[in-house]
Amino acid sequence: MKAAEDSDESLMARFARGEAAAFEVLYRRHEMRIWRYLNRHVGNRECANELMQEVWFAVAREAPRYRPTARFTTWLFTLAHNRMVDWFRSRRPHESLDALGVDGAEIMRNAAQDGTGPFAAAQAREQAAALLDALRQLPADQREVFVLQIEGDLSVDEIARITGSAFETTKSRLRYARSKLRELLKEYA
Repeated sequence: MKAAEDSDESLMARFARGEAAAFEVLYRRHEMRIWRYLNRHVGNRECANELMQEVWFAVAREAPRYRPTARFTTWLFTLAHNRMVDWFRSRRPHESLDALGVDGAEIMRNAAQDGTGPFAAAQAREQAAALLDALRQLPADQREVFVLQIEGDLSVDEIARITGSAFETTKSRLRYARSKLRELLKEYA
């Protein structure tokens, strides 16, 4: 089996045994999802880059102790979530996540590059801006569970574990987030 076809859990086990190439595959496979998750919460590319480094250093440091009790992505997003929470506590001890904006420039640039022609690019930028604005309007707890599900492709149970919330609470937050986003983005449906 090629490294690119291996499960995340088997790659992590191989990395723990000293196979650096396994780490590289894991990093390439998950780097953008983790970075987008962090960037959407901290709203600053430099801070997201710094947190990203910390997350992957933690992956390397924790590799010998890693046990696949859940999907690797659940564990990885838990590391990212914890690094982000620590960052907020250390830099903005009295400011809530709601008070922070999201830097959408990168998302809008990427969206503009995906279309064909100037009209498609303008439409993509408008839709990306509307989505970012809608995400900003969500309460922090709803935004977090929504972004974890979208970026991490995580189940409600996995998100509940990451955020330390009850399953039903997490499920409700996700339902409210989707409902609010549908309402805010109805002209794009």
